[in-house]
Amino acid sequence: MSDFNLHKFFNKKYYNQAIREDWDKLSTPELADYSEDIIDLISTAYSYLPGGHSNYSNDKDVYKEAGRGAEYEVTDLDADGEIDAVSVSKKKPSGEKFVATGHDGSSPAKRAVITHKIDRLKQPGYYVEVSGKIKDILLKAGVPQVTDEATIERVLSGKDVTMNDDGSYVRSIGGTDHTKILLGRPLA
Repeated sequence: MSDFNLHKFFNKKYYNQAIREDWDKLSTPELADYSEDIIDLISTAYSYLPGGHSNYSNDKDVYKEAGRGAEYEVTDLDADGEIDAVSVSKKKPSGEKFVATGHDGSSPAKRAVITHKIDRLKQPGYYVEVSGKIKDILLKAGVPQVTDEATIERVLSGKDVTMNDDGSYVRSIGGTDHTKILLGRPLA
């Protein structure tokens, strides 16, 4: 009997046409096996920011954020046993808030994690704060923007928010002011 694996052969040969996009939520015990991979993926995704993601600088932060309610969904697009993308969210009173993204830098991984978020952000109970390029991508994909000041203030309860006329707002994150918009369909 040969060690030939038809699934791996098919994925390698037809990689762009046959990408596996199953997302698995990691349990707390599974974080021990994947925390270094998760931090690498998040670091790659936020490498354009000086200092990267403000809550993720090393693998211990994966556990720290899990203790604060972070949940990690991961996918292995090419069935090679390595995580290619991660989506991090936290349950809040207004629904599930996406708080971080990670990918291996490849186009398929970027596309998979963005598509994953788009699909959920169009459903009730999912939302995200965004700016920059990802804001433009999500808006172009039809993800609804929340512009109602009362809704934004309720969803971001406890955060100091200064509203702009266009529905965006400014708030301090890690001691620096950022202009953001709220996208998705948070619960009322």
